[in-house]
Amino acid sequence: MKVCIDIQSTIAQRAGVGRYTKQLIQHLGTIKCPDDSLSLFYFDFKRRGLPFDPSGASIHAVHCCPGRLAQTAWKTIGWPPFNFFAPGADLYHFPNFILPPLTEGRSVVTVHDMSFLRFPQFAEKRNLDYLSSKIRDTAKRANALITDSHFSAHEIRELLNVPSEKIFPIHLGISGNFKAPHGDDIAAVLSALNITRPYLLTVGTLEPRKNIDFLVDVFEKMTFFDGKLVIAGMRGWKYKPVLQRIENSSRCRDIHYIEYVEDSQLPAIYAGAELFICTSLYEGFGFPPLEAMACGVPVLSSDGGSLGEVLGNGALILKEFNSDLWTTQAEKLLGDTDMRKRLITEGQKTAAKYTWTETARKTWEVYKKTV
Repeated sequence: MKVCIDIQSTIAQRAGVGRYTKQLIQHLGTIKCPDDSLSLFYFDFKRRGLPFDPSGASIHAVHCCPGRLAQTAWKTIGWPPFNFFAPGADLYHFPNFILPPLTEGRSVVTVHDMSFLRFPQFAEKRNLDYLSSKIRDTAKRANALITDSHFSAHEIRELLNVPSEKIFPIHLGISGNFKAPHGDDIAAVLSALNITRPYLLTVGTLEPRKNIDFLVDVFEKMTFFDGKLVIAGMRGWKYKPVLQRIENSSRCRDIHYIEYVEDSQLPAIYAGAELFICTSLYEGFGFPPLEAMACGVPVLSSDGGSLGEVLGNGALILKEFNSDLWTTQAEKLLGDTDMRKRLITEGQKTAAKYTWTETARKTWEVYKKTV
């Protein structure tokens, strides 16, 4: 079986779809059969090269055409087909929601979640217009759809009218690097980032969907906690009102915002926290709370989107956004030693179930079934 994967998202994105695609292809290369071939395709007009080393796969980069030009042609006139640029294959996998024009081979598309249809007010307009205009055509033409959770599979069935047998929910994985470092290593990272203990933590792109405003509301009521709130994440769509809310907070001096954190620093930041709090309104999967659980930190989370499904018994899940309720539960988690120990143990067990090897194995099974 010949498989070709569109890996353009790994060039453009450090997180999200780019992270998913990179981890997937690195693990697919180790589980495919010797008779199978895996090729990776992307546009590289500026000749930057692939920023990582994929094992067990061949690279096909197009240097003569800018990717933006091809994308514009696909969006406007539906030509030329993807396979005009990419190598021939039995199956093409598109990990970033949309199926471009394709005239040969079978197709698999990963539709990570339906947040842009459920909460269009939280999506950037250009991206919303593009996804909304193309997603139904993608769902119709694709031979199979992969999604990140059973919750999202239900959303796809309901919103796009796709038969169940065409949808394959496959949980994502987390890196084995997410475990608590030694104490000295934690201290060194916290010192480098000017983080003082004790602190509460949230990690994620600064955007309305992450509901940081509500988290600040809760933190302002946590007068019993004499520490910091650390918010780590890149600035996303409509980030300015979020930053303004932080600056206007009555506890703004106790809120420490870090825009950029190296991947290698994340385990230490997680492990040093007293509590990880996720107030997101909607997640297709939810990496940060799982990573925090893997690093031995108790997690307080909403059940937004798939979070309840993914985190399970490993976190304390709250189903309503009542700041008094969140404040009370946060106080319990900070003060109840037995409750903390139980959540830490359950959290590590839960996080251990999510591996990229298993994600890759199930994805390859979808390839075989689709071909």
